[in-house]
Amino acid sequence: MAPAANNVNNDVPEDNSRRNFLAEMAIIGGAAMSISILPAMSVANEETGEEQKVTYAFLVDTTKCIGCARCVEACVAENSVPEGYLRTWVERYVYFEDGTITVDSHPKTAPFSFGMFAGEHEALVSNSFYVSKLCNHCVNTPCIQVCPVNASYMTPEGVVLIDKKHCIGCSYCVQACPFNTRFINPVTQTADKCTWCYHRLKKGLRTACVTACPTGTRIIGNIEDPEDPVHIAFTQKRVDVLKSYMGTRPKTRYIGLTTDVI
Repeated sequence: MAPAANNVNNDVPEDNSRRNFLAEMAIIGGAAMSISILPAMSVANEETGEEQKVTYAFLVDTTKCIGCARCVEACVAENSVPEGYLRTWVERYVYFEDGTITVDSHPKTAPFSFGMFAGEHEALVSNSFYVSKLCNHCVNTPCIQVCPVNASYMTPEGVVLIDKKHCIGCSYCVQACPFNTRFINPVTQTADKCTWCYHRLKKGLRTACVTACPTGTRIIGNIEDPEDPVHIAFTQKRVDVLKSYMGTRPKTRYIGLTTDVI
């Protein structure tokens, strides 16, 4: 395994625009952590009959993940993901005593398991953890913006989907995604990605990956509901997003990330 490249550009403009630059960064940072201004679908509460807004959001607690990849297996089975491609995957971050960091993932074909370290290397590991990756279902979506035929779109509940009847497989959205979560499906020849199992959400079910997770690492819920575990976590705990500097405002957020992952 090769050391992970952690190249961070800390350059800051040195001219008189520095103040403007910092102000813009503050706006981006704040926007990345707020999704309350999203348009939301209203549904009737079964108990009270009152209209309730629905905006889905996803939470990954890296402190709970054990790297079993059952989420990946469930996703492949539920969504008929073609061999050699994944809608979601798990990365392993390993820190060694000499300061070296390695990042690897399981194979793209089953079994989805991680390789073992040689005994002498395992003894030098100071820390390790797993990070699940999937579509971030951003508020500011580059993938939707670049689609020339409007095949990529957002539902009223904030889920980013692909209309495969209109997709022409140009791969513009694949290249535009900052998180590398899209691919061209070799069977359908259209863009493909995680949909948060929208077909299950519409039936009141949880996503396949959330259902399969044995440790509660993955949670999906309604950010508009103050009693929803996702809403509570977003408002009461420290949650981070991947690549916040991109300003895409992901609705997939994480607990327990380090700066090496962010």
